[in-house]
Amino acid sequence: MESFKLTLLKLQDYTLLTFDIFKGLSLFKKYWNDILREMYLIGASATRLIFFGGLFMGIVLTIETGHQLDEFGAKTLVGRTVALGMIRELGPVITGILLAARTGAKNASEIGGMQLSEQIDAMRAFGTNPVHKLAMPRTVAAVVMFLPLTLIADITGILGGMVVAKLSLFVDSSFFWQQVFDSLAIKDFIAGLTKPLLFAFFISTISCYYGFTTRGGTTGLGKNTINAVVVSCAIILLLDFVAAKIIWEFF
Repeated sequence: MESFKLTLLKLQDYTLLTFDIFKGLSLFKKYWNDILREMYLIGASATRLIFFGGLFMGIVLTIETGHQLDEFGAKTLVGRTVALGMIRELGPVITGILLAARTGAKNASEIGGMQLSEQIDAMRAFGTNPVHKLAMPRTVAAVVMFLPLTLIADITGILGGMVVAKLSLFVDSSFFWQQVFDSLAIKDFIAGLTKPLLFAFFISTISCYYGFTTRGGTTGLGKNTINAVVVSCAIILLLDFVAAKIIWEFF
């Protein structure tokens, strides 16, 4: 019973933090430089990570599905499989998980370190809302940057799949691309573009929450950083299921 009450209290604190972040959007111009800095740290500096993550995911997907399709004489459908797999599911999910580990850990450790060193209290003493200063720019930057990063993962994954299909399965590149374009529909793009926005919002807000609630010195900082990554990854998988279900039901 106590653990249930504690969970409800944590959920309440997280909800209040989220509302405070939305209130901070009115100060967008004031913290513009902070937003740009976070956009660079989240986006530009993570491009290589997402590039190789998407590339190898597309390669593995092509190898696994291509050889299975080849057993049924349907290896020419590998382009369709890779395109749908990357854009609907693997592109957004692999980007979300990689950035949950990278951005989530960064947010939780940075804000948690400031909490332990009493910099958060100093901000409040000088009349600055730490949520507006620290959490709002990180959330806005994540929502803005996750979408292009997901597109990078999608494109590199499909390109990697095309190369493997050409070299390993002897599927003509032009036919591969024909299958890619013929297989995609509006709902596939809706799924591929909606999920990164949801993932970005929850990764940033959850990691900031764990940063602000850090207690207990370096041990507590390490524990909260781990929790931020683990909870973010779990939420990504849950949101992926919910979004897929809603999109397939209504689109």
